Amino acid sequence: MNNDLSWMLDSALEVPGARHAILVSADGLLMARSQEVRKDEADTVAAAMSGIQSLSRTMAGFCGDPHMNWRQTLVEFDGGWVFLISAGEGAYLAVSSAPDVDMADITFRMQQLVGQLGKALTTPPRETGVQA
Repeated sequence: MNNDLSWMLDSALEVPGARHAILVSADGLLMARSQEVRKDEADTVAAAMSGIQSLSRTMAGFCGDPHMNWRQTLVEFDGGWVFLISAGEGAYLAVSSAPDVDMADITFRMQQLVGQLGKALTTPPRETGVQA
């Protein structure tokens, strides 16, 4: 898990009703989690989110074109929602929320976070103390 990215996930939780956030690799490994998510729970959810994304992507043909790009999956439960979106090449962002969350607000905040995460995921770490 990349603890350096975990603090960024908390920005998605500033929306009233947002509960938890995780960043998942395409192969289902946990990359980062918001503070309130236990590690073992986050690992389990990460694997499930990877599977859900794969299943969702497979259903593109059901929408008329099997070559359409997957954008988002939304799962509803009695007690809330789970939003899953692409977070760049080989990564997904999942956020859970209460049932009365402002869906437009949370998806907008997630898209903003993806932009920030994209920069963090593609920026190589600085080398310190190395001189040429």
